[in-house]
Amino acid sequence: MDLAAFYPTLKLIHVATVVITGSLFTLRFLWMVNGTLEQRGRWVSTLPHVNDTLLFISGLLIASIIGQLPLQAPWLTAKLFVLLAYILLGSVALKRGKSSRIRLWSGYAAITCYLLIISIALTRNPIPSFESLIQRLGF
Repeated sequence: MDLAAFYPTLKLIHVATVVITGSLFTLRFLWMVNGTLEQRGRWVSTLPHVNDTLLFISGLLIASIIGQLPLQAPWLTAKLFVLLAYILLGSVALKRGKSSRIRLWSGYAAITCYLLIISIALTRNPIPSFESLIQRLGF
């Protein structure tokens, strides 16, 4: 089976799940700030895990297809390290933070990491500049 034939579909899945991940985190973070996260039901904790699993699998498959693996491609290595920071900060923001101030700043930092991951992915530069991002977006 030639995975390269599935590249357009995998990229669409990957981009869609990236958008969903950011949207769900931001929504959950806002609910946490408002003190209503606990009242939202089981789907609030289940759906992000399902989405993030699809995101991770599609990312691995895309990396395999394009032949760029972590530790071989600096931009992908940087993206994975920032992803780990995003996961840890998101966890502190939504449930592990001991104070509302720690949760708030962890949430802001997680959102910053999320935006940095997107910038790294779009520019394929481990330290993307604003100019390279704008250029990549076609402006």
